[in-house]
Amino acid sequence: MKQGKVILLGAGPGDLDLLTLKAAPALAMADILLLDDLANPDIVSLAPQARVIRVGKRGGCKSTPQDFIQRLMKRYALQGHTVVRAKGGEVLLFGRAGEEMAFLKAAGVEVEG
Repeated sequence: MKQGKVILLGAGPGDLDLLTLKAAPALAMADILLLDDLANPDIVSLAPQARVIRVGKRGGCKSTPQDFIQRLMKRYALQGHTVVRAKGGEVLLFGRAGEEMAFLKAAGVEVEG
């Protein structure tokens, strides 16, 4: 069975034209796309083969618990899938990428940020 991995992807300010050069190929190879509420929903068009799971987090609203999101990433990666976690903005500045990376590395999951 192939080794899966997680790619933490900053989806930028919302305009798909402003995605990084790394984003399009990562999305194209995604088996699972965990999509944040703050990311442009049209980003799914760049991940045609991916199963899309919406894991929204917004202040003052019902949100997907962080622990659940981390367990999803771990489970699918350990099953051999390429998981892309697309977050609005820059993941290393505004997201919880450090926390997610530490969790995944402790579980033996390859992670790119």
